[in-house]
Amino acid sequence: MNQLKQNLFLTRRDFEEALEEMILPLKQGLFNSEKPGVRLGSSGAVYDEKRAEMEAFIRPLWGLAPYWMNNGTKDELKDVYRKKILKGMNPKDSFYWGDINDYDQYIVEMAALSLNLLLNRNYFFDELSVTSKQQLIHWLKQALDKKIPKNNWTFFKILIRIALKHCGESLDKEKMEAELRFIDTMYVGKGWYIDGKSSQKDYYVPFAFHYYGLIFAKLMKDDFPEWSEKFIYRAKEFTKDYIYYFDSDGEALPYGRSLIYRFAQGAFFSALIFAEVEAIPWGQIKTLLSNHMKQWMTHDIFTYDGRLSIGYHYENLVMAEGYNAPGSPYWALKVFLLLATKKEHPYWKAKPEPVNTKEKRLIDNGNMLLCQAKEGKHVLGYPYGLMIDGQAHAPAKYSKFVYSTKFGFSVPKAGITYGEGAFDNTLALSRDGEYFRTKKKVRSSEATETSVMYEWQPFQEVLIQTEIYPFGEWHVRFHEIYTTIPLEIREGGFSLLVKEPEITLAKDCAKIKETHVSQIIAIEGYEEAGIQVLEPNTSVFFPRTNLPYLKKKIEPGTHRFICLVGGIINGGEKNDPN
Repeated sequence: MNQLKQNLFLTRRDFEEALEEMILPLKQGLFNSEKPGVRLGSSGAVYDEKRAEMEAFIRPLWGLAPYWMNNGTKDELKDVYRKKILKGMNPKDSFYWGDINDYDQYIVEMAALSLNLLLNRNYFFDELSVTSKQQLIHWLKQALDKKIPKNNWTFFKILIRIALKHCGESLDKEKMEAELRFIDTMYVGKGWYIDGKSSQKDYYVPFAFHYYGLIFAKLMKDDFPEWSEKFIYRAKEFTKDYIYYFDSDGEALPYGRSLIYRFAQGAFFSALIFAEVEAIPWGQIKTLLSNHMKQWMTHDIFTYDGRLSIGYHYENLVMAEGYNAPGSPYWALKVFLLLATKKEHPYWKAKPEPVNTKEKRLIDNGNMLLCQAKEGKHVLGYPYGLMIDGQAHAPAKYSKFVYSTKFGFSVPKAGITYGEGAFDNTLALSRDGEYFRTKKKVRSSEATETSVMYEWQPFQEVLIQTEIYPFGEWHVRFHEIYTTIPLEIREGGFSLLVKEPEITLAKDCAKIKETHVSQIIAIEGYEEAGIQVLEPNTSVFFPRTNLPYLKKKIEPGTHRFICLVGGIINGGEKNDPN
């Protein structure tokens, strides 16, 4: 994948070549089987193997459908897709995908099928036989009366309705309006949505809610002008915050679920381009998207044979979700929606411009205080009140004290020891020194541009008030712990890549130096500092990491702890706090 590492992601041809190179490793599986599915691996997901293979076959359409808008008139792959899609939707075919159930993974994949019909109706619908058209329509329609999660999935039904209308079916405007109104109930203002629950705000806001909303705004502005204007306005508002989630290298802040979708983090900008919404100058959008894609190509995200792997900066099943199958990472191809634009689009003519950001941004509606340190080279995000239920590693992905574009974060590999828990940037508490608990849901939280505060309860007998005060690449942590039981506490700093670390250890300080520096300094309350070797593959950034920490054993009563924590890039000696 060497060409991808040299791609500048500035021109239309840059994006076309990138997509072509990403699709190439899939072609053998696509061409050498009659099955409307692709087997990319043997790991499992919450849905069955047939659905996993169908997903691996359909998700590349997020990139191919826009690509075929202006290319592929003689593309054999296009022929293969049409043939196999028809087999999957034909109930008389031995490879029929099957009928649709409530909460079915097929409903998720129908979104990419719908986009393909919207962008390439002539080849994928108009040229079909009457029977094939009927089978396609029937298969998609099954989803419309099925139960789905009350979250961003609602947009899947909306996209299906739009695609069916585009293919000549009558549109049930009453049901469409009801679904749009439900989307409205999840809007909380200033461009932000909740994904079903008030504490759930993550990358599904840009690459789901706004992405689909902008597709709707572009394609349905004549039928639903008010809704289209509403989605455009919200996207513009969201852009004001979202630009702060990226550092100057293009790295997005890692937090939340579904991180295996990687550069789908940039799909929001692609949707702005597709919908012709200049939320900020095109030159700034070009800088953000180009840097983001170039940065992703520096990471080890492809397998030995060129497929997108499950993982984040490297192949890693430990941090994956239960709904991540081998083909799931191709959701990332949503970033190629901009290929559905004309060559005359002003984005293609724009030259990259500096992105205008300030040092700090308090995002109340997104529950995050964002700090751009080192002139934007390093973004640190301090969340408050974020959480999700029923997902793996939820406390690690939503409720750390801080997230970083240069250090990443870790998820637990097991629940026995401190090293297996990989508790970076959190306070871990244990009754017995072995089983640790960290912050999950909070009882209350608030934030200003200078601090984040919350109250939380890891055990019924323990109440903690935490205050965090960021400055540059450092922050002060203040905890007041009320407990009626004895506890061991451990305060974790930033975990750091292990190659040939330079370690400094004293009673009140632990420091690890590699390319970057991770340091934690006790100010009050702690009795010992240490370095913990973490279980391999717990960090979403690095396969092997160490963690500096502070510890103390406490008896029932009230205790106060204060420490200083730093994650300093490119050295650090000149960046020690006064």
